[in-house]
Amino acid sequence: MFARREKPGLLRRVWLFIFPPGGLKRAWTYVWHRTKRISATPHAIAAGFAAGAFVSCTPFIGFHFILAGILAWFLRGSILASALGTAVGNPLTFPFIWWATYNLGGLILGYDLKSEITIDLPHGFGMMLFTRPGEFFSMFWEAMSPLIMPMLVGSLPIGLPLGAGSYFLVRKAVSEYQERRRARLAARRRQLQGQAAE
Repeated sequence: MFARREKPGLLRRVWLFIFPPGGLKRAWTYVWHRTKRISATPHAIAAGFAAGAFVSCTPFIGFHFILAGILAWFLRGSILASALGTAVGNPLTFPFIWWATYNLGGLILGYDLKSEITIDLPHGFGMMLFTRPGEFFSMFWEAMSPLIMPMLVGSLPIGLPLGAGSYFLVRKAVSEYQERRRARLAARRRQLQGQAAE
């Protein structure tokens, strides 16, 4: 009933993802409020969100939700909160995250970092996934490892403090929100009991 008459094309969907119609501040405010309202303990919500924030620093684009969910499960955190935590990595922050993780990881590994990275893959490389999958993954790793390895190593010293900071910030916010909510519900119950007694 309320669906769009004309579905937006691919470019329009990408544009709306990068620049939400209500603005980025509104989108982030929604994520923040949605996180606080998850039905779980402050620790579970904070641990889940921290897992998502940490994973968003890794170079595994396309697997952030899955990795964040697995990490949240190990930390006994909320898997839903971990999905919301991956919003820390978004089209506006990814360029900074990638630049920082690549350069810091290269510094740690002692790589001679290049300002331009060239990835040489043979013609018909994509079809090798179906015809010769072993060779496909071997060549893919050989071509991408000079980029992925520094980013992976650099994601640890950046993602761990980010995750830890997110944990304490979210836990405090959720605790305060849940306490206020309990107080409001208790006041509402007292009000209803008073009205019933009259």
